[in-house]
Amino acid sequence: MKLSQYFLPTLKENPIDATVVSHQLMIRAGMIRQTASGIYTWLPLGLRVLRKVEKIIREKMDEAGALEILMPTIQPAELWIESGRYDAYGKEMLRIKDRHDRDILYGPTHEEVVTDIFRKNVTSYKDLPKNLYQIHWKFRDEIRPRFGLMRGREFLMKDSYSFDIDETNAKKTYNLMYETYFKIFRAMGLKPMAVRADTGAIGGDLSHEFHILADTGESAIYYDKKFEEENLSIAAMQELYAMADEMHVEEKCPIAKEQLTSRRGIEVGHIFNFGLKYSKAMEASVMGPAGEKIYPNMGSYGIGVSRICAAAIEANHDTNGIIWPSEISPFQVILINVRSGDELCDKVCEEIYSALQKQNIEVLYDDSKNSLGQKFSVADLIGVPTQLVVGPKSAAAGKVEVKNRKTGEKKEVDISALPGIFNLNR
Repeated sequence: MKLSQYFLPTLKENPIDATVVSHQLMIRAGMIRQTASGIYTWLPLGLRVLRKVEKIIREKMDEAGALEILMPTIQPAELWIESGRYDAYGKEMLRIKDRHDRDILYGPTHEEVVTDIFRKNVTSYKDLPKNLYQIHWKFRDEIRPRFGLMRGREFLMKDSYSFDIDETNAKKTYNLMYETYFKIFRAMGLKPMAVRADTGAIGGDLSHEFHILADTGESAIYYDKKFEEENLSIAAMQELYAMADEMHVEEKCPIAKEQLTSRRGIEVGHIFNFGLKYSKAMEASVMGPAGEKIYPNMGSYGIGVSRICAAAIEANHDTNGIIWPSEISPFQVILINVRSGDELCDKVCEEIYSALQKQNIEVLYDDSKNSLGQKFSVADLIGVPTQLVVGPKSAAAGKVEVKNRKTGEKKEVDISALPGIFNLNR
């Protein structure tokens, strides 16, 4: 993609209403724009990140045997009345009446709808287990939307729902999703931490939150210092004990005092097992092997897809802008033409641009007439992992400067060697 043909409305200064880093940088980098309070439009750069996050989630959920569906955002109130949550949920639920004066709502979550789908279509224990998921928009009418995507009203979520024949099998599914969540976040280049959590309005007695450590996180996370080791395996991460701040009791903490440390964390995922709460309330039963009625044991598993984009920035930035993990970066490479309009620079950049595209390397080519300072500022701001800089001298010598956005390391390489320096196994 050439910058001259792209839609990238960047800003030099922080918006006055943006108080956290992710909100500031997403606005400045031209990723999002506010449409209404707590509601945002995703612009091309931001949407590329969002789609990459979705893709990784789909791959890992499919590998775990979950099946993707797509449920409606608008739900009938009757289902929520059946489950007993319609009056209990609170003012975060956006309640509406249609032209026939029927009560409907914009779904804040989908336990009721998926339970209704299950009870109408699954009748035998032989059809269990089932794990259905979707990636879809939700709406919760927050009283004070703030922090951009961290606490918005409309957000993209991956929510999945499992149905098992009994508690033993339900816990197997829960453990599978627990492990899958580690795989999902690691595949995004993020380092997740699982903490015990309160089940809240969802219900149930088994729950974990997944957090990304960042200074602007809403919760204090107490954990073993071993977690901070580099290249920690998924198995090691799962074994490390961690607790959310509200559950930390010093005298009961299993972590040795000299090993205990604390940082802020941003919640990006939450998993629950809530037993028979919805299957019994909504009469979603199947026939057992002896003809008996069995209520499936259920769980739900959420990931804040749009929130991940913000959390990744909170955990990966510097004073110049975003530093994307390569796995979810909108582009792999930004190609900077130092002197657009110079015949040799233009020719060499076009050749590099074409060669990278043929290798399926995602490249944003800054062919604009902006000053060199502006080009470097934009490149650092949007946080693409690798910057390629072509000037008259380097072009004449058949070289290109390669800069690592994260480390700042620079080196000159032969133009002919370029495609080979990128890791394409993403």
